[in-house]
Amino acid sequence: AAGQRFLPAWGVGDHKLDGGGWIRKEPCNFGWDWGPKLATCGIWRDIALLVYDSARLDDVHILQQHAADGSVAVEVRVGAEQSLADELTAQVELIFEGQTVGATRLPLQAGQGATTLRVDKPQLWWPNGMGAQPLYTVRVTLLNAAGRALDERCLRIGLRRLELVRQPDAWGESFHFSCNGVPFFAKGANWIPDDVFAARMTPERYRSSLENARQAHMNMLRVWGGGIYEDDAFYDICDEMGICVWQDFIFACATYPTFEEQWMANVAIEAEQNVRRIRHHASLALWCGNNELEQGLVGDDWTATTMSWSDYGKLFDQLLPEIVERLDPQTDYWPCSPHSPLGPREDHSNPTCGDAHLWSVWHGQQPFEWYRSCTHRFNSEFGFQSFPEPRTVYAYTEAQDRNITSWVMEHHQRSGIGNTTIMKYLCDWFRLPRTFEMNLWLTQILQGMAIKYAVEHWRRGMPRGMGTLYWQLNDCWPVASWSSVDSLGRWKALHYMARRFFAPLLISGLEDWDTGHVEVHVTSDLLEPCEGAVSWLLTDVAGERLDGGELAVAIGPNGDTMATILELGEHVQQHGARQLLLWLDLSVGGAVVSTNLVTFARPKHLELRAPGIIYEVAPADEGAFAVTLRAEKPALWVWLGLRYLEARYSDAFFHLRPGQSTTVMVKPLVPATLEEIRSQLEVTSLIDTY
Repeated sequence: AAGQRFLPAWGVGDHKLDGGGWIRKEPCNFGWDWGPKLATCGIWRDIALLVYDSARLDDVHILQQHAADGSVAVEVRVGAEQSLADELTAQVELIFEGQTVGATRLPLQAGQGATTLRVDKPQLWWPNGMGAQPLYTVRVTLLNAAGRALDERCLRIGLRRLELVRQPDAWGESFHFSCNGVPFFAKGANWIPDDVFAARMTPERYRSSLENARQAHMNMLRVWGGGIYEDDAFYDICDEMGICVWQDFIFACATYPTFEEQWMANVAIEAEQNVRRIRHHASLALWCGNNELEQGLVGDDWTATTMSWSDYGKLFDQLLPEIVERLDPQTDYWPCSPHSPLGPREDHSNPTCGDAHLWSVWHGQQPFEWYRSCTHRFNSEFGFQSFPEPRTVYAYTEAQDRNITSWVMEHHQRSGIGNTTIMKYLCDWFRLPRTFEMNLWLTQILQGMAIKYAVEHWRRGMPRGMGTLYWQLNDCWPVASWSSVDSLGRWKALHYMARRFFAPLLISGLEDWDTGHVEVHVTSDLLEPCEGAVSWLLTDVAGERLDGGELAVAIGPNGDTMATILELGEHVQQHGARQLLLWLDLSVGGAVVSTNLVTFARPKHLELRAPGIIYEVAPADEGAFAVTLRAEKPALWVWLGLRYLEARYSDAFFHLRPGQSTTVMVKPLVPATLEEIRSQLEVTSLIDTY
């Protein structure tokens, strides 16, 4: 009997409670490999009893048609529910920056009607980094025969065409997003619920977390299917910031009773309500059926580990795409992440098509260099763990707990392989740190290196691959995890590095440690070509110049340019790989816009010297302080901290080379004096960790 079927899921008995597939609530409430098992119950969002006398607005659906002449036709479909026989009219207005740019009155027939407003010179909405995010308001007022207003609804929209583009090409089938006809490389991360108790979220917290993404040049977040359909405030803020939303339906890493009619009917209502609620948002880029079901949870038949393809298809190939097509036909649907549309569906993460979840680094224990063998079309999950910074760890530990293997530290690590895997990779790349605190910091540098390896490689591969969404942006509680921002909003090293490797202009090197062969690449997200200059400097670990040069580079738009090839084999032979540092700078208009460092050995083997960092502190605007740093010898992964005060830093985990200075803005969260900053400031670099 159907009721006797077991619903397989991943992680049950390890970090997950059983039975979640039957219950339509936040899946990660039942536990995940970064979150606790805290299955809540009851009403958790505001509810209200709405009363109307004769009629109310039931639905407002907005569609756009963009013409070749640049004009936009905004179609507004109105649905009303009425209890009395009365003549109804909808007044439809399109408002921009407080001015009405179009208006009409629409008689409703049987409570239904549609009208179109034309915008001849629209202000187009663009993703972060591509342009501005102007937002229009569609205001619909329901009027009775006497002209009295019965109901009103206001929806903010952006005028744009945001599409998933899939076309045959030389490598298989493309998978990239375009806005207003312009392809763009998706730069971002996966979003999980920002609090273990979602009801505690506020618009202010959403704005703070999304601002972290915006500052790191992200233009897309994937709202992961193990979480929730986020609050309206989330999507509103994404609209304002130009952060496109890949929206999973809420199904993840489990099988579901699609054979049960009542369960399916409930899911249909859930999907319809959320599609109607979210569809008007300018930031909405994609509806995706689920997270990772096709990655091993579906087979020919129901078994102890799989559901059948036929029952899977009832939900993800039939019900959900039908709802999206009917209620939001201008937003694309994708059945699963990852999914490969060419060949058998079991062949998920196919490099020729679709999107991929790449976990051979971390779960598969492959080295970071493995990423450079990957030529997938869109990388919607990949990641590496680190610990939060000491200040966050102190919030959930006592002094006796501050050891990686203590019970408390292991309890705040929900992945069974987590701490062991972190330390395995740490030993591959770095020397063992001298203190518990340095261990925490070093894991963050390690995490940043892993994701940097991947993202720089995939950006160099444009247009073959056109997206990287690393796992994950945020945390829901204090924990060791894959996040780049911890649960208290503190940036990890990865987030500072992401701001550099997601920058609109990026210089990077593809090196061969054995031969000294280095390809120097410039990657651009700019929509216009520009002229730049690449300078390179080869030093030894003491900072002595061994070689260098500068060349002009014509930077192509929205793609990658190989600026030059360096053959440094003689230096490798003469000085040894452990002695060499290659510094790369990209300048545009005389200003340095991107820097990078290439080494020819793992950091643990570099024969670094004490850098002799000196710094000066001066007051700046709005209660901030400017810290200018110089180093006598190369200093790798430099970061600043205040012994007692909490602060925000304009940069961290950067490299200093002799002869150059770097200024970091330090903004304490509470007012502080110059003397307090000078007395509390601590400057640390890699060599200080061991």
